[in-house]
Amino acid sequence: MKVLIISTTERTGGGAIAAKRLLTALNKNGIQAKMLVRDKQSNDANVVAYGNILPKVIERLRIMFALLKPLRKTWQYDFATDGVDILSTKEYQEADVIHLHWVNQGMLSLRQLHQMMLSGKQIVWTLHDEWPFRGIRHYTDEADGTSDSRVELLEKQLFDRKQSIYAQGRISFVGCSQWIADLAHRSMPCAKVYHVNNCIPQEIFCPMDMHEARKAFALPLDKQLILFSCQKVTDKRKGMSYLLNALKYLHSPKPHLVIVGGNADELSVTIGGVEKDGMHFIPYVNGENEMARLYSAVDCFVTPSLQDNLPNTIAEAMSCGTPCVGFDAGGIPEMITHMQNGYVAKYCDSKDLAFGIETTLAHPQWRHAALSKAKESYNEQSVAQQYTKLYEIL
Repeated sequence: MKVLIISTTERTGGGAIAAKRLLTALNKNGIQAKMLVRDKQSNDANVVAYGNILPKVIERLRIMFALLKPLRKTWQYDFATDGVDILSTKEYQEADVIHLHWVNQGMLSLRQLHQMMLSGKQIVWTLHDEWPFRGIRHYTDEADGTSDSRVELLEKQLFDRKQSIYAQGRISFVGCSQWIADLAHRSMPCAKVYHVNNCIPQEIFCPMDMHEARKAFALPLDKQLILFSCQKVTDKRKGMSYLLNALKYLHSPKPHLVIVGGNADELSVTIGGVEKDGMHFIPYVNGENEMARLYSAVDCFVTPSLQDNLPNTIAEAMSCGTPCVGFDAGGIPEMITHMQNGYVAKYCDSKDLAFGIETTLAHPQWRHAALSKAKESYNEQSVAQQYTKLYEIL
C-alpha cells in the first residue's frame, strides 16, 4: 500500500508538524508513505516539493477584494479557488491512498478536490481545523466580532459546494480530537468520521534532567517555572492576555514565566501593566530536541488557548513528563485529565487559570501521570496502526 500525505508546508504550523510525524510513523511501521508539500523545509527524501506560492498570492487578493478586508485579516478565510497541480505528479498517480492534512493557502483548490473525488482514489482527510466541514472560515467562532453578510453568503455557498464534491467520491474524515470529530459529524451527518490522535516522537520528547535543562537555557535553578509557547505569542486565539491576567492572582512566592515563540521579543516591550520581573523571553528554540529540553526544565506548561484542536504542545510537554494547565476549550480536556495530570480551567477565567497553575505546581507527582498518559495516547506505533486499519477498511 502506498500512501501520499499532502500538506501545504512540511513543518510550519501544527497541522504540518502532525502530518510529518505521521509520515515518519507510517514508514517505521511498514507503510510506504511519502509527503507532497509546496514548502519543503528539510532534506527528507520522503518529502517532495511541488508548486510555488503564486496560487496563494492570487487567492489572498481574491479574498481581500471579495470581503473588502485588509490583507492582514484574510488569514482566517480560505476560498480554495487556486491551487497547485497536485494530480499531475508521479507521487499522486502512484498512490493508493491520498491523505490530506492542512492544505489551504493556495495548495489545494476545490476544482482539484473534485477531480480527486472523480478519480476513485481513497481519500482520507485529517481535520486540523474546521475548514474542511465549514465554508470559508477555519474556525466557527473566529470572525472578527462583526456580522458580515458577504462572509455569511460565501460561507454557505462554499459549504454547499464542498458537500456536493464529497458526495461524488470515496472520502473519510479523521478528527485528531474527539471534539473536532463530533463537530464534523454534526455538520456532515452522512460522512464517515473517525478519531485518531496525533503521534509524538517519544524518543525525542522524553523526560530529561531538570537541573541540567535549566542550565542549558540559563533559567533560575531555585524557582518554580511555568512555560507558555506557541508559534506567535501575540495571536489572540492563544490567550496570552488571560495568562498575564492570571499572574496577578498568583500568591507569593510567584513562579517565573518562560515565554517562547515568535513575537516574544515584541511582547517583552509591549506587555504593559504586568510586572516583568520573573519573566524570561525566548523568541526562538532551535529544533525539537531543544524544545524537549525546555519542557523538561519547567514545572508546568500553560496553554490558555481559546480555540484549539489537539495542541501538539500539550502532547509534547506531557511526553516530557510536564503537567499542563489549559482552558476547557476544543480538544484540551481530552488531553489533560483534570486533577490527575494537570488542570482544566473554566473557559476564559483567569482566576481559575491561576488556581490551576498553583494546584499543578503543588502536585509534582502529576509529572509521572502526565508521562503515562502521553505514552498511551500519542504512541507512534499505535497511531500508525490505527491509520493502517483505516486505510484497509475504506
